[in-house]
Amino acid sequence: MTDTVSVRRLTLAGAQKALAACLAKAEAMKVPQCIAVTDDGGHLLAFARMEGSKVMSIESATAKARTAASSRVQTGNVHAEVEIKLALATGGKLTNLKGGVPIIIEGQVVGAIGVGSGTGDQDREVALAGVAAIEGASAG
Repeated sequence: MTDTVSVRRLTLAGAQKALAACLAKAEAMKVPQCIAVTDDGGHLLAFARMEGSKVMSIESATAKARTAASSRVQTGNVHAEVEIKLALATGGKLTNLKGGVPIIIEGQVVGAIGVGSGTGDQDREVALAGVAAIEGASAG
């Protein structure tokens, strides 16, 4: 067994590419959004708040990205009886709101995107556009 492992991480350039794709999708949908892009540890790399988006969505978008990065799955799928416990146990840092999506390259989570200010399904759709910009670029 080795003492260390090599890991991939999302770069600032990658985060900006994902953010640009999310912004384009949100604009096409005519849904102003708050968009957070984090590294694999849930640390913020890039953020945008579109004009007309909800101010409190700054917090929820960041929490969605952090949750997707740490749980390694999309947010919004935890059973209702557990979701409040999740939020309380983490001091509100993790959430079960839809709109958080991990960025996975070759089976490894390299970052995540959290989107907030639309409906949960709209938020997820915008986040998936950003993920596709990164995962698609890495596949080619």
